[in-house]
Amino acid sequence: MPLSTTPCTIWESFAIQRRVIWALILREMITKFGRKNIGFFWMFVEPMMFTIGVTCLWTIVGMHKNSAIPITAFALTGYSCVLLWRTMPSLAESAIKMNSPLMHHRNVRAVDIFFGRLLLQAGGATMSFVILGIFFTWIGWIQPPEDPLKVFVGWIMMALFGMSLALFVGSLAHQYHPVAQIWHPLSYILMPLSGAGFLVEIIPNPERQYLLLIPMVHGCECIRDGYFGSLFKADYNLEYMGIFTLVLFILGFIEVEKAGKKVVH
Repeated sequence: MPLSTTPCTIWESFAIQRRVIWALILREMITKFGRKNIGFFWMFVEPMMFTIGVTCLWTIVGMHKNSAIPITAFALTGYSCVLLWRTMPSLAESAIKMNSPLMHHRNVRAVDIFFGRLLLQAGGATMSFVILGIFFTWIGWIQPPEDPLKVFVGWIMMALFGMSLALFVGSLAHQYHPVAQIWHPLSYILMPLSGAGFLVEIIPNPERQYLLLIPMVHGCECIRDGYFGSLFKADYNLEYMGIFTLVLFILGFIEVEKAGKKVVH
C-alpha cells in the first residue's frame, strides 16, 4: 500500500511547489516592474538601447568597415549574455531578505524564492533576446542565425550557468555580507573577460587557454557560432561549462538550504 501512494504524494508536492513558484514570479513581476510607465517592457528597451548605441558608435567611427563580423549581432549576443550571468546574482543577493516573511508559510522555502526571481529574469532576458533578434532581422540589421540549434543550446547553457551562479553567490551573500561587496567589483572585472566584447580567436596563446577557464566565454562563443559561425573560428567546450555549472548548482543548493534554515529558525 505505501508504494501505491508514494507517486501521488510526489506529484502533489511537485504541483504545490510549482504553484508556489508561479505565485512568487507574479509577485516579483509586480514588485520589480510595477503597473505604471512601461513596466515589463523596460526589459526589452534597455538591451535595445545598448545594442543600437553600440551599433551606431561603431558605424560612426568606421569599425564596421574593418571586420566582416556583423556588429549588431555581435552587440546583441554579447549584451544578452551579460544580462544572464551578471544580473541574476545581483537579484539573488536580496532574495531572502526581501521575502523572508513569506518563508513562515509552510510551502514556501528559500529555494522557491530564489527560483521565482531567477526564472523571471531568465524568461525576460530570453524574450528580450528573441524579440530583438526578430526585430533587427526584420529591419535588415542582422541576418537570421546560421544554426538556430547552436544558439538555443548556447542560450540554455548560459541561463543555467547564470542560475547556478546566482544560487551560490546569493545564498552566500545572505549569510556573509562581505560576499556581496566582493561580488560587485568582481563582476565588473569578469564582464570584459566573459566573451561579450571579443571573439576567442583573436586572443593569442597561452592567454587564450587561461581565458577559456572562464565558463561564460564558452556559452557566448556558442551563441555567436550559431549566429555567424561561418565568419570566424569558434572555440568553446560546452562539456566543461556543463560540469562547472553542475558543481555550482550543487554548492548553491547546499548554501541555499543553510540560509533558509537560519531564516526559519
